[in-house]
Amino acid sequence: MSGESVKPNITRHVFFLLAVLAVAALMYGPLTDLFRSPLRRDYHTLIPAIPCIAAYLFYLIRKDIFRWAGYGFSVGLPVVAAGVAVYAAGRYFIIDLNPNDFASVTAFSAWVVLLGGFISAYGLRAFRIALFPLLFLVLMVPLPAFVMEKIITFLQVGSTEFTNVLLLASGAPFLREGFVFHLPVQSVEVAPQCSGIRSGLALIITALLAGHLFLRTGWKKLLLVLLAIPVTMFKNGIRITTLTLLGTYVDPRILQSSLHREGGIPFFVLALLLMAPILYFLRKSERKGEKQFLPEINIERRKGV
Repeated sequence: MSGESVKPNITRHVFFLLAVLAVAALMYGPLTDLFRSPLRRDYHTLIPAIPCIAAYLFYLIRKDIFRWAGYGFSVGLPVVAAGVAVYAAGRYFIIDLNPNDFASVTAFSAWVVLLGGFISAYGLRAFRIALFPLLFLVLMVPLPAFVMEKIITFLQVGSTEFTNVLLLASGAPFLREGFVFHLPVQSVEVAPQCSGIRSGLALIITALLAGHLFLRTGWKKLLLVLLAIPVTMFKNGIRITTLTLLGTYVDPRILQSSLHREGGIPFFVLALLLMAPILYFLRKSERKGEKQFLPEINIERRKGV
């Protein structure tokens, strides 16, 4: 490779690196404040994993990105300016933002700046190739508090309904009042912190990645992600039911033990096992469609000959 071809690549890499550093500088303070504030939640711990996963996805397609790289300043710089404008609005014009919501505005503006920096450095063709990892990075933006509250309530309601069905199936006597289940020994409430929000988000992220890596049809990728939601509720219902029955018939202290507070990993593995056959059948249906399509192509080629 000649020096002339290497130099432009180095220049564009340096430009994008500067954009990445600018994004890191924008996000560091607000995210640090969020992690130190009382508003910090367990699901915020997923944020640092997002850029690491995205970096691996970029690595997988790096050759295609570099092959079609070309500067796109005419599109990229206005996008960067839009990101800076969002940051300025959140910083100087929008008042009374709590640490979570300020981190949301800042992280979103940083993500927009990153998109603009990528387009500027590598062009629109490379942007289309890298679209999934670039969009995937939006998951590092903390959701506004009011949005997260709605999601948590939704998962709480779904988990409660599955728990109700599973308790009925178990034959255990109970009386339900809203989110509270009264059993012979004690009462159990499906509180917002029992909604399974962190494991639910982790399962959705896993479904996104699995769909991107193993499926080609857009609607099947979407279906896989959507099915992760009821699977999350069902998994959570199993966890709540298991702990409730153990606390009622084995030892009431179980509901206050570490198994209650930190025992979510086995149930998350269960959710992955439930998602695996769904992915398998979706992938198999795509292969079946390809086999049905290929003979038609061969027939047309023979007719052409």
